[in-house]
Amino acid sequence: MLDVRRMQVLRAVVTSGSVTAAATHLGYTPSAVSQQIAVLERQAGIPLLERVGRGVQPTPAGLLLTEYAGRIGREVAEAETALADLRAGRTGTLTVRYFPTAGADLVAPAVARLRREHPGVRIELGLVDPGDPLPEVEKGRADLAIVVRPRGQAREGLRLVHLRDDPYRAVLPKGHRLAAKRVLDLNDLAGEPWVGSESPDGSCLELILQACAAAGFSPDVVVQSEDYATAQGFVAAGLGVSLLPRAALAHHHPGVVVRKVRGPEPVRAVHAAVREASLRQPPVRGLLDALRDVARGAAGPRRFLMARQAASRG
Repeated sequence: MLDVRRMQVLRAVVTSGSVTAAATHLGYTPSAVSQQIAVLERQAGIPLLERVGRGVQPTPAGLLLTEYAGRIGREVAEAETALADLRAGRTGTLTVRYFPTAGADLVAPAVARLRREHPGVRIELGLVDPGDPLPEVEKGRADLAIVVRPRGQAREGLRLVHLRDDPYRAVLPKGHRLAAKRVLDLNDLAGEPWVGSESPDGSCLELILQACAAAGFSPDVVVQSEDYATAQGFVAAGLGVSLLPRAALAHHHPGVVVRKVRGPEPVRAVHAAVREASLRQPPVRGLLDALRDVARGAAGPRRFLMARQAASRG
């Protein structure tokens, strides 16, 4: 098998016209250059150089290998440039998975910022509904995923970065007997028919069932919907009550009322999941920073509005 490094030595001899000049250029001794050429000739099975006066010139075989060595050198230089661009975050592909309610107010502004900071990076967005996107990250099919996980829960080789807490709210038909209460105890809903809103394959259903169990009951689900908008429609039609995450209620159905719950209040913790090894990539770090900033900013206006409303009531 031909040695690529020795081919580059041959190219230096051919382009400079002598072993001595090539040795000076490469920082080798002339005898070391001659030895490299001799080994390459044995590998090729044919002479590569012939003496002409005080210098050397390539044989047809030597000229052929010199041309290929030039191509290889150019391709290596291109590869080094491409690798440097990838390391610096100027190029590459970033694959992101997320669940629906994280899309509009969390993922979209963070991705917009990333595109401004890393315009050469291609961003591939994918909706994972109703399943859990975490395996996509673990298996390397995604670089980052927005997931719901209890705080402090992690897996080997993964980093879970907490973004925000998303509390659940009670959703009732307008005119419901409990609608007059501003805050409901969760066990107020114990005797009600329920509209299920979470996928049996997702992590959020377990969170709701645990909260109901802590309140002393198991919800009586009479109709199931894995789409939050449809679940609101079922509630508005009087088919039952439901618990929906606050992020899903930015636009609620005109036929429902939304109330806080306590005792306990179910809260889903939203995280960004990445592989530890991926944190060396500038675009991944950039998207994480953007997601954290967006998550913090999303809470700010809400607190400001609540404070202003409280002041006006006072």
